[in-house]
Amino acid sequence: MYKTICKQRGVTLIETIVFIVVVSIGLGALLSVYYQNMTNSVDPVLRMKAAEKAQATLDDILARRFDENSPTGGIPQCGSTDGTACAGISADSDYDDVGDFNGYSDSSDTGYIVDVTVTEAGTDLSITNAHARLITVKVTMPDSNTLTLSAYRVNF
Repeated sequence: MYKTICKQRGVTLIETIVFIVVVSIGLGALLSVYYQNMTNSVDPVLRMKAAEKAQATLDDILARRFDENSPTGGIPQCGSTDGTACAGISADSDYDDVGDFNGYSDSSDTGYIVDVTVTEAGTDLSITNAHARLITVKVTMPDSNTLTLSAYRVNF
């Protein structure tokens, strides 16, 4: 009486199906992470372009005269005893001073909208209110996120 002992070789159908299910779940999770990274990889590019647009606009505004009545170079400053009175924030089309940019909007670059506001903000800096202006540049990106840069321009 001999007993035959059979050794199992290979895998059963159930083991094969379980393997396929486990690999499919793992692959699905991996691909969803990969897809998420691919779609978010554009975000830094959008943000960088928005930051460049905002900084360029802010630099352009800060390079202008403080006020319509400020001479080139800013000396004597408007509102001083030697100078003329400050005209205040009054936007006009020549864009030669900081106040002209109040309400400025630019949407010439597809998907990016630049909005500028200028307010008198001397009290923020503990000086006469009319002698400092807060310039706020807001850039709306194609994905509807907004980037905001602000700077003070002081009458000197």
